[in-house]
Amino acid sequence: MNVAIVGASGAVGQEFLRVLDEQNLPIDNLRLFGSKRSAGETRTFRGKEIVIEELTHDSDFSGVDIAFTSAGAGTSKEYAETITRHGALMIDNSSAFRMDADVPLVVPEVNGADALDRPRNIIGNPNCTTIQMVVALKPIDDLSHIKRVRVATYQAASGAGAAAMDELRTQYVQIANGEEPTVEKFKYQLAYNVIPHVDVFTDNDYTKEEMKMFNETRKIMHSDIRVSATCVRVPVLRAHSEAIWVETEKPLSIEEVSEAFAKAPGLVVCEEKDGEKFYPMPLHIADKDPVYVGRLRKDLCDENGLSFWVVGDQIKKGAALNAVQIAQWLLKNDPKFAEPESGR
Repeated sequence: MNVAIVGASGAVGQEFLRVLDEQNLPIDNLRLFGSKRSAGETRTFRGKEIVIEELTHDSDFSGVDIAFTSAGAGTSKEYAETITRHGALMIDNSSAFRMDADVPLVVPEVNGADALDRPRNIIGNPNCTTIQMVVALKPIDDLSHIKRVRVATYQAASGAGAAAMDELRTQYVQIANGEEPTVEKFKYQLAYNVIPHVDVFTDNDYTKEEMKMFNETRKIMHSDIRVSATCVRVPVLRAHSEAIWVETEKPLSIEEVSEAFAKAPGLVVCEEKDGEKFYPMPLHIADKDPVYVGRLRKDLCDENGLSFWVVGDQIKKGAALNAVQIAQWLLKNDPKFAEPESGR
């Protein structure tokens, strides 16, 4: 299989290189694409130095089977035809096509089969906060339809890219030295602070990030589920956390939900450690593949309600890993990729 990464020099592009190697995806040839600024740089993959090519409208993707794109919505929209015109499948990590009716939005543990219906040869990789939430919602929804979700997110600096992570580190050093902290990647200082503002505000006073959680969840789960979110940036480097409250059509016991969580793919339940209550935290979850869930309990305000806590690595499962898992799902389930006689 021939694979391309578009946006290879960015934080998620670098994570793609790591994840593709860790997941042992069968790759005969890997090509890397980036902006004019990063073109000519090299990256190492499986012991081989690969030169980053400049992405232009003359770039030839004719030999590429799957292109993982993570260079921003504007780049994805501008170059989608260039990437897919010769049959390459584009798995896009931006928000460019997520809500387009003819582009499936896929989390393999939840709706892998949607990846088979892709008329434009584009598959959307959902927003990071949505991905980890729906992995936890799916086993509950299988027991009883979820009517409503209320969620507060605690989002790491990694969600704004590598430069944002560097800025957070720098701010702590600057403050410790009595200097004025550099504030460029976020609206306010993030060190020693939390910012209830992720992405831009929309007309209804929710941010785009919060509305993504509403709209993307409904599309992925093929559901009328309603989601009300408050997204908050916190001074953590990697891994997003979410406090989630759900209301189901019928009451569910903690025991049956806990059992469903334990059996769900891609989900790890944290309950006890050394005889004490234990729960997932970003400190321990960074660089891990699964979504972790803990603090499961009945909602004191609603007999049909549940409350729980979810943590996942935003760069990994929230971006690169989910995209690679889409490719893995297709290798197992789509004859175009799975059959040896296809010549691919």
